[in-house]
Amino acid sequence: MASATPTYRTQVFIDGAFLDAASGETFVTENPATGQPITSVAAGDAADIDLAVKAARRAFEDGRWSRMAPADRKTVLLRFADGIEANSDELATLDALEGGKPITDCRAVDLPETVKTIRWYAEAIDKVFDAVAPTGPDALGLIIREPVGVVGAVVPWNFPILMAAWKIAPALAAGNSMIVKPSRLTSLSAIRLAEIASAAGLPDGILNVVPGSGSGAGQALGRHMDVDKVTFTGSTEVGREFLHYAAESNLKEVTLELGGKSPSLVLAEPPDMAVVAEQVLFAALMNQGENCSAGSRLIVHRSIHDELVERLAAGLAAWPVGDPMDPATRIGPMIERPHLDKVMGYIARGRAEGARVVTGGDRVLESSGGYFVAPTIFDDVTNTMSIAREEIFGPILSTIPFDDEAEGIRLANETSYGLAASIYTTDLDAAFRVSRALRAGTVGVNAYSEGDITTPFGGYKQSGFGGRDKGLEAFDQYTEKKTIWVTLR
Repeated sequence: MASATPTYRTQVFIDGAFLDAASGETFVTENPATGQPITSVAAGDAADIDLAVKAARRAFEDGRWSRMAPADRKTVLLRFADGIEANSDELATLDALEGGKPITDCRAVDLPETVKTIRWYAEAIDKVFDAVAPTGPDALGLIIREPVGVVGAVVPWNFPILMAAWKIAPALAAGNSMIVKPSRLTSLSAIRLAEIASAAGLPDGILNVVPGSGSGAGQALGRHMDVDKVTFTGSTEVGREFLHYAAESNLKEVTLELGGKSPSLVLAEPPDMAVVAEQVLFAALMNQGENCSAGSRLIVHRSIHDELVERLAAGLAAWPVGDPMDPATRIGPMIERPHLDKVMGYIARGRAEGARVVTGGDRVLESSGGYFVAPTIFDDVTNTMSIAREEIFGPILSTIPFDDEAEGIRLANETSYGLAASIYTTDLDAAFRVSRALRAGTVGVNAYSEGDITTPFGGYKQSGFGGRDKGLEAFDQYTEKKTIWVTLR
């Protein structure tokens, strides 16, 4: 299937119009599969953020969206979803070119899930009810939801359009106006998304997109005194900064979805080992391992350790590394040269700390100019090693054996993160017992899973703060609760 010719919208999108950055500055976005430039994008900064916030505030206060009937907002968002679907191959191509994501994944997963996300929240708008308190006959207590106001969303580069949709859909459904700050590495699909929303009838000023650096546009959004809420997906280190920004400005609400070091815990009585191996590889390698919930730690019962590691090494034949625009590719390049260097540095540290490379461990396809890493399996790993404790964000799996269930649970929980986990067992009692014991926001049983759009997504410990993406829980985080108490006489 040939890819659609993408439209490169490269300006900021504010109040329904494309504009150059106020400074006139641009930055170059590149194709990580070749190391070559794609285009230049407007480098938004504090001035552009301020202009976008003013437009969003004006639009929110005049009620063009916030006071629109829920059924009418639903109609617009459904048209928006239709527009994304109609342009899905173009949008998939943008994310594959700019993010190095395999085009097959973009077409088969990211874009369909983006459409589903917009439609799901559109349909939820007029089906979420407020409440009446159980008062006595002398009062009426109404508990109602109102939109937060102006929402800033800072989204990551690993799932550019889908993570934007996870923020945009519930925030707009709730009646807010927004400023989206995409990663400087993957801005193109978010800018195009705003254009599609406008064409679908979303009023001007409701969805604004300002590309730029984290230190420029991102920090300005986090510190802006007229932003009511910021939602951020990215690294734990940058997430901490947004808490500082809120504390040092207007104490805006902050929701953080951060890093992970997710375990795949295989107990002594696993299901079919071929299925286990397939799922463990998928958890570790999907999206090149550039996934906050990647199953980067395999914690496996010693009695089946050798067999599973052998199956995993053989299973890598089904994970070819290559050009992300080739439909057969399952592992594309790392997002940029500095990230390639980081990943290769972790491989070197793993070796230096005593772990054994079963397979992989090298940079590959260097002649392409791209940033490709061979999928790598480490064995003889202990939970004290850097590769077992720190988020690598690359196609690297660390294997750690255990002897009994209690030890397996301890090893799985022995991390500062708690975003996701998977367990594999044919023992139903163990499945529930261990699921309850794992300190993670999502636990998959006998498969790697993040749930679906109906289930909340977020983490324990340093993997999350302040709320959840997905599900009605996400809808709630973009609303304020108000009590109206009526005394009856």
